Amino acid sequence: MPIQAGVRVTLQRDQSPGPILRVAIAAPLMGVFDYLAPHDSPTPAAGQRVLVPFRGGQRVGLVLALAECSDQDPARLKRVERLLDPHPILGPADLRLIAWAADYYHAPIGEALFSALPARLRTAAALLDEQRAGLRATAAGQALALAELGRSQRQRALLGILREHADGLALDELKARLGPIAAAARGLRARGLIETCRASAARLGATPTQPAPARGPVLNADQMEAIRRILAAFGGFRAFLLDGVTGSGKTEVYLGLIEASIARDRQTLLIVPEIGLTPQLRERLTARLPARPVVLHSALSASERERAWHAAAAGRTSIVIGTRSAVFVPMPRLGLILVDEEHDPSLKQQEGFRYSARDLAVRRAQLVGCPVVLGSATPALETLSNARTGRYEWLRLPRRAGPARPPRIALLDIRDQPLRAGLSGVLREAMRSEIAAGNQVLLFLNRRGYAPVLTCHSCGWVGGCPHCDARLTLHLARRRLWCHHCGWYQVLPERCPECRGLDLRTLGRGTERLDEELRPLFPDVSIARIDRDTTRRRGELDRLLEEARRGAPRILLGTQMLAKGHDFPAVTLVGILDLDHALYAGDFRAPERTAQLVVQVTGRAGRAERPGRVVLQTRHPDHPLLQSLLREGYAGFAELALAERQAADLPPYSHLALVRAEAPTAALAHSFLEQCRACAQADVTAEVELLGPVPAPMERRAGRYRAQLLVQSRRRPLLQRALAQWLPQLRALPRARGLRWSLDVDPQDMS
Repeated sequence: MPIQAGVRVTLQRDQSPGPILRVAIAAPLMGVFDYLAPHDSPTPAAGQRVLVPFRGGQRVGLVLALAECSDQDPARLKRVERLLDPHPILGPADLRLIAWAADYYHAPIGEALFSALPARLRTAAALLDEQRAGLRATAAGQALALAELGRSQRQRALLGILREHADGLALDELKARLGPIAAAARGLRARGLIETCRASAARLGATPTQPAPARGPVLNADQMEAIRRILAAFGGFRAFLLDGVTGSGKTEVYLGLIEASIARDRQTLLIVPEIGLTPQLRERLTARLPARPVVLHSALSASERERAWHAAAAGRTSIVIGTRSAVFVPMPRLGLILVDEEHDPSLKQQEGFRYSARDLAVRRAQLVGCPVVLGSATPALETLSNARTGRYEWLRLPRRAGPARPPRIALLDIRDQPLRAGLSGVLREAMRSEIAAGNQVLLFLNRRGYAPVLTCHSCGWVGGCPHCDARLTLHLARRRLWCHHCGWYQVLPERCPECRGLDLRTLGRGTERLDEELRPLFPDVSIARIDRDTTRRRGELDRLLEEARRGAPRILLGTQMLAKGHDFPAVTLVGILDLDHALYAGDFRAPERTAQLVVQVTGRAGRAERPGRVVLQTRHPDHPLLQSLLREGYAGFAELALAERQAADLPPYSHLALVRAEAPTAALAHSFLEQCRACAQADVTAEVELLGPVPAPMERRAGRYRAQLLVQSRRRPLLQRALAQWLPQLRALPRARGLRWSLDVDPQDMS
């Protein structure tokens, strides 16, 4: 039964039906539900999954707490049907974090809890069998002198390791340590020295055959000071902003901190915004540290993710690298949290349970009592504000590490200039010069597909999505017109759908077209395109990035997948193409996002001994944002942007929540939000402002009409209090069929 406010029913001791279980249901339902413990089973503990009767069926739930009494009539309480886990899968610290997050983001606690679990554990499935096929030494094998095995080094190594582990080792663990073992195992089994068994997964650490960790570069004074100050905070909570220019060696700081954390037998959580950043980080950490990291992200299979989750939860690994959902992974020995590229909007979950992994990382560090480091070359304005006011300790890495020097940046005015493949003559010549010198060139175009517009030259028809207020993007290789917003597509027409004319033309350029046009301009040069279209196959992104790091393709071209955190030592020239549209976007965060993107892309040039340069093609060379970046870098831009935000009363000087509604008609979405606004009038104070409702910037998407209502306050506690008072009324409002609504606290995307 749902917990309700009211008079608490206190049971007499001899009437007690046993402990009351507070259970969160795997559904988007507010509140938790009271149940009695199951018959003939141990009383579940907080953090265990249970199967419960619910609304005529069964639901998976998770026990949050045990209580002595309930607000409900004890006679009405149902019993848990069965326990699903032999032990809690979430600890007290994990439950506290998720409960806090659900409260702050005003999300259903069950939705928050179960979104933090691997997919299988959101159902009634049993825990993965952590025991796997393995080998162990027999009594004869334990007694045998290894010298009696003669010259068979692999047999001696295999038996030697198994004698150190009386319960045996899993086959995959043995292969990781020794390489191929099949022949050696057959020989030892034939002599009765080893036998098969079921073995538990071992703790992931250094192995006897693993090479000694490679030595890193000599750190400069800024890096050493950053490590010293963060190490001084080990054992307690403190938040740090590691503000380092691109190529300043932030990863080396991370490595030094993780090594210190391992030496203290503590776990480290490293959060990155993009899957593409994990292979390079994993390789560097594996080569440099005495422990093997596990990786958690959506490109892994469900079983791979779950095994990594269990390894972290059982404390068998000292390092977890993951994307935003990894902020919830249980880690009983957690001693350090690192958030790389903390400014990246990908760290905000945009669907379902909407949370910021960066902000929750800070809160988790507070609850656990450990340092958290937010690293970026282009910190978010909110993070910079926290550093300026002293909430975060501000550590700066103002120069590139080693011999690398900042690249030279040039704005290239392309007005009235002839372009080929979207490239000016100046940029084409610069590319030829760098390629002839044995260097790499990176071309950045933040638009995938062949062309963003297909139009009829005869009648003016433009290919548009029938379900969205958006144009269809031409993907020529697949002969499709594709909507990048809802996923709808149609086969490329041979004739104009309006006038049946044959003169269909493309406008604009995407990475697919750029790739096609570059090949005749550079016929003997290898080209690699890296975008979502070329990396769909599993493992393809890792392969392309590894080739790029080795310098195999002389020209790299791609979208923002190439802009973040990658180290391409041979890249000496970066060309930024067609960024002008971003300079005039409507979102108030657009200038910040554009500045961050420019600086991040610029940072790919000249990261090793070779000097780098950047050519930014533009038709607006006098734009204030570009001029600010050119003269004063990101720091100068951020100062101006913060002053503008303060004058406009925008974050970080105010706090926002966005109520979104979508419905089959625009009138229905607006009508619901008008009711929401009317409900709020009694509870909202003068210090909490309501703006709207208004149509969303893209009003129609996937066939539904979208509108939004903005709630704003200069004081976060007042905003939270108003939302807490207001939301129960919103949930009680009658809703027309087909209407959906959601709340986004601290929204990062206003579209």
